[in-house]
Amino acid sequence: MSLQAFIFDVDGTLADTEKDGHLVAFNLAFEKAGLNWNWSAELYQDLLAVTGGKERIRYYLEKFNTTFNKPDNFDDFVAGLHKSKTEFYMQLMEEGKIPLRPGVLRLLTEAREVGLRLAIATTTTPANVTALLKSTLGEESIDWFEVIAAGDIVPAKKPAPDIFLYALEKLKLEPEKCLAFEDSDNGLKASTGAGLKTVITINGYTEEHDFSGADLVLSDLGEPDEPFKIIDKKGKDLSGQNYFDVQIAQQLIA
Repeated sequence: MSLQAFIFDVDGTLADTEKDGHLVAFNLAFEKAGLNWNWSAELYQDLLAVTGGKERIRYYLEKFNTTFNKPDNFDDFVAGLHKSKTEFYMQLMEEGKIPLRPGVLRLLTEAREVGLRLAIATTTTPANVTALLKSTLGEESIDWFEVIAAGDIVPAKKPAPDIFLYALEKLKLEPEKCLAFEDSDNGLKASTGAGLKTVITINGYTEEHDFSGADLVLSDLGEPDEPFKIIDKKGKDLSGQNYFDVQIAQQLIA
């Protein structure tokens, strides 16, 4: 078959990590550092316009907390905050606070059964990816993914296509043989910028984003007993389909 691989984003795509994971972890890190910052869910939605945790902290200080006196070692300050946030995030993961989104485990299992290759392309850190996989799928699941392209492995974060181009290079595959899964407009710009057809599963932070460039927009991947909601089928015939599977993926690539 022409379809050879799935490439997944992580935050908001594999799991609802932003609201229940990253936001909580950022605030815990701020508290530990003795800062009187507390990001609300509404503010965090604005901050999600920027990808990358360290970049998000900088954006917050540039746009929303302009009176903060930056220390002389500002780069180290930001890096330290982000490291602390990552530690809290992994703790939340280890405690099982953030489950996979509907249909993710089912689709990964089916993909592996039919011999599709799996990869990850994300702006979150490798440690965050590992923590999520271990806590939801078990430590062995790390080996399910042939490529884990994460964090600062490329200089330009999404919406730049670099992280997807890196994943494709490591897979040694043309974009026409792969299907990407994303949840945000920045993610979509990155995946389509790399020439990938893309399935969007929206979440509470991204439901208003512009997904005109996607090949399919869904509420989630769905389960046989928990059907997905079709947001925009882009003219595709999904009659009788309650959940996203490899058969639909093959149709999108074809």
